[in-house]
Amino acid sequence: MKLDSSENSIVEEWEFVNHKMIQNEQGRRIDWLIQNCLIKIAIDKSGWFTLYQDPKDERYWELSFPRGEMHGGGPRLLAAISDSNTLSKYTF
Repeated sequence: MKLDSSENSIVEEWEFVNHKMIQNEQGRRIDWLIQNCLIKIAIDKSGWFTLYQDPKDERYWELSFPRGEMHGGGPRLLAAISDSNTLSKYTF
């Protein structure tokens, strides 16, 4: 369940089950990673992007909501981002 060095993103999808929208396995994995493996570093000024770091390989990961037109921001995306993007977007 931990992040592999070859991974660059995890995309959550929602499924309609028993008249409810629920997260898929990738969404549950994102929850597990941010609770157990990644260190929260910063939140951007808008509040819609959160920066995490994997202490294992020191890569930065950004949690975002690419389908913001949906209720609650829609499904999430956890994606590796470069150090230069990190420095330009977040203040520490």
